Amino acid sequence: MKEKLQHILKSFEEDIKKVVTYDDLEKIRVEYLSKKGYIPQIMPMLREVPNEQKKEIGQLVNSVKNQIEDELKNTKQMLDMKEIEKNISNSEKIDITLPVDNNIGSLHPRTTIQKEIEDIFIGMGFSVEDGKEVETEYNNFDAVNVPKNHPARDMQDTFWLDNGELLKTHTSASQNRILRKYNGPLKAIFPGRCFRNEALDHSHENTFFQIEGMVVDKDVSVANLIFFMKEMLSLVFKKDIEVRLRPGFFPFTEPSFELDIKCPFCNGKGCSTCKNGGWIELCPCGMIHPNVLRNGGLDPEQYSGFAFGLGYDRLVMMKGNLNDIRLLNSGNLKLLKQFGIK
Repeated sequence: MKEKLQHILKSFEEDIKKVVTYDDLEKIRVEYLSKKGYIPQIMPMLREVPNEQKKEIGQLVNSVKNQIEDELKNTKQMLDMKEIEKNISNSEKIDITLPVDNNIGSLHPRTTIQKEIEDIFIGMGFSVEDGKEVETEYNNFDAVNVPKNHPARDMQDTFWLDNGELLKTHTSASQNRILRKYNGPLKAIFPGRCFRNEALDHSHENTFFQIEGMVVDKDVSVANLIFFMKEMLSLVFKKDIEVRLRPGFFPFTEPSFELDIKCPFCNGKGCSTCKNGGWIELCPCGMIHPNVLRNGGLDPEQYSGFAFGLGYDRLVMMKGNLNDIRLLNSGNLKLLKQFGIK
């Protein structure tokens, strides 16, 4: 029995040296380890071995089987390495003399400025919240103090869906959800795409982008709002910005303001960007209406806050000196190249 096992092992060692391909390897595996192979065939012979030798012979059978399995595994790894080397040597070479294709993609200017604004707010301690594009009528209108009979609803031509929901007309639709999420002090911005059934012209689109923010805490005042808006816009334009407030009306703020900035392109002297007025109307803002805080689960006697909105389509137009908002959704490559997009 011992001699037979030694003969099998010696024969295997001679055969494994001749392996060149995976087929050769598989043929040897079948010959030695398959059901009809040499090792499985020798197992029944253990019954004929005297009892006092069975343990020794059994261990020898397992040892030979393990040696064969290990050598088969090592040989396969060797074949794998040779295959990899072969593929590398035969792989296509890069011709460095070929011209470089400069028509590579990039971010849309709108996306670029959104990321810049988000980075600024994150640096000021704000969280960035996601909003929904399909909203409930309650979140879009009622929760932000625009009930069914409110005239402000007539100012927004809404895309209504068959199930009674709608495409959000403003980022303010996220206010109630965010107020309830934090249920207390918060500093959050929520950018998003908005939709209105507008007649399209150079300053109106049915799909546009806004970024809105809220600061809520105890004893927040208009002075905090002015300071914050000046600091934020100075970071956006990378220069000191002078701001002014004019009275405005928004149902979700009280008092409400229109915030203007002194034109950063002509420093207030008058140019085509500011229509020669020296000031640019930029951000609607105001103190959050007590009803909005109450709808969001907060006590307006305990908490106050301010909200602001920024149309970053307008920022893109200002920085790119564009006079038609429709160009931003046009896919016009000639236009996009102005912003470094190929």
